[in-house]
Amino acid sequence: MIFEASEFVFKPPSVVSRARRILIKPCASYPAAYPVTTSQEILATIIEGIRQVSDADILLLEGTPGGGPIHPIYQALGYNFPRVLTLDVKDCIWVEVDNPLPKPLAVPTFWVPNVILSSDYLITVAPLKIIKGRGNLSIMNLLSLLPTSKYRDEAKGGWGALYSLGIDKVIADLYFTLPFDLGIIEGRQKFTSQDDPTQGEVEEYGKIFVGEPYEIDREASEALGLKTEYLDLIKSAKVELET
Repeated sequence: MIFEASEFVFKPPSVVSRARRILIKPCASYPAAYPVTTSQEILATIIEGIRQVSDADILLLEGTPGGGPIHPIYQALGYNFPRVLTLDVKDCIWVEVDNPLPKPLAVPTFWVPNVILSSDYLITVAPLKIIKGRGNLSIMNLLSLLPTSKYRDEAKGGWGALYSLGIDKVIADLYFTLPFDLGIIEGRQKFTSQDDPTQGEVEEYGKIFVGEPYEIDREASEALGLKTEYLDLIKSAKVELET
């Protein structure tokens, strides 16, 4: 669904009222304000909406490209919410999870923080970003849940080993391996960048996309005329799973 940003109020699905642990994945790998990262304002709106229906534990989880600590970035972005636990991917216990696709596109298993598996409801919240002409949306936001120590490329750092496999294939595999329940694309503004992920052009857009991550990434891509290759790969893999 697409909402006017100025009127957006988060109304969680009914299943949230039964959850005991809710994990929110913001886009917060850099100490740069929205629209480079997820804004404090939309996280506050989401948390307030959850609290209207649930007293569940709420967790924020993120990691950094260089494997450095995330908590200074949380502080810089104003992620100080009462009764919300902020976690760092690098400090978690990691478990190896099988890709459920019969024929994985690139990665048969992923190392992921175990707290994801013990959460009842998963939300990915990403800014509306176009990087090198490609959509960088709610599913792409899941990449920084993976520990860089497992996927670092000595030349490129970060998740370079995964990029070398074809990042769109990796993201499609990750979509099926970590089935997030809800995606939110914060499109109050649109951020367009070529090389530096923290520098680019900012345009007003005024929309918020809310729904199943694949569906909203597709909706946003179609609305903006974006090429988002991992969506085509996910579509094809869905057909294979269903047959």
